[in-house]
Amino acid sequence: MFSKSKINEPGSKADDNTAAKPAAPADAPRAPAAGDFSKPATPKAKPPASVLSNDLHITGNIRTTGDIQVEGTVEGDIRAHLLTIGESATIKGEVIADDVVVNGRIVGRVRGLKVRLTATARVEGDIIHKTIAIESGAHFEGSVQRQDDPLSGGKAAAGAVPRPAAPAQPQPQQAPKPAQ
Repeated sequence: MFSKSKINEPGSKADDNTAAKPAAPADAPRAPAAGDFSKPATPKAKPPASVLSNDLHITGNIRTTGDIQVEGTVEGDIRAHLLTIGESATIKGEVIADDVVVNGRIVGRVRGLKVRLTATARVEGDIIHKTIAIESGAHFEGSVQRQDDPLSGGKAAAGAVPRPAAPAQPQPQQAPKPAQ
């Protein structure tokens, strides 16, 4: 009783006029067709964190856009995306990262959007952060300052209003001496 129409099926007469077009060279880049819903290229998997083992002693600065896990000793500044300081690690220098997780020892300033001191953390220095978590048992000696952008090197707290200078005190004027 009902029959299936062949108008919308692939290979029907409607598609024959597209087959008559000349084929593009094989090496030419192909633009995706409007109805081409093929899977986009899969994004590259994030590489694992670089690990500095506990027998490693580094003197100098470390800078990366990736993640670092330090188990050894670093005498210098570290800048990274995610920085994890292991329980056996000692850092002597400034630490700057989006996320900082401290399980070991830092002697120096810590700057991070998110800073977490675990129960085994030992920090001697100032912490400048956007958010901070300090677990019970962590040892911390220094000051804590919240900033909206702690990764910038600015010394003033974000949103801090500079203190106006004291108004100048008028100097007492002496009456002119009469001419003699």
